[in-house]
Amino acid sequence: MLEDWGLSAEHAQLLRAGIPRTELVTADNADTLWQERKQLFFKPVAGHGSKGVYRGSKLTNGTFAKILESDYIAQAFVPPSERQVLVDGEREMLKVDVRLYTYRGELLLAAARLYRGQTTNFRTPGGGFAPLLIK
Repeated sequence: MLEDWGLSAEHAQLLRAGIPRTELVTADNADTLWQERKQLFFKPVAGHGSKGVYRGSKLTNGTFAKILESDYIAQAFVPPSERQVLVDGEREMLKVDVRLYTYRGELLLAAARLYRGQTTNFRTPGGGFAPLLIK
């Protein structure tokens, strides 16, 4: 599809290599996705800010039925990378979540968020925004 939109084969391959396996949730693939749910996240097609996102390993039958009635994608779970940082003079491993902030198709900011726990937050000692070094 990306190549049909005019993206070069090289750039399309780069995106395929960096984006976890993603597919639309449909009635046709519902049984397979339910069986594979523990390795998936379910996200609304038009969502943002983690609203309406479900980790497949925590999904109930009822919630999955609602997902089937809506426009959702299933995306392979990819564990976050980690970075070692100094917190109060002690070395600690924090999870890293890279974010690209865009507006109308233009990149405004590329940043990493460092955190501990299940979700990114700004309360983790030593966590918060971190710069990205782009070579």
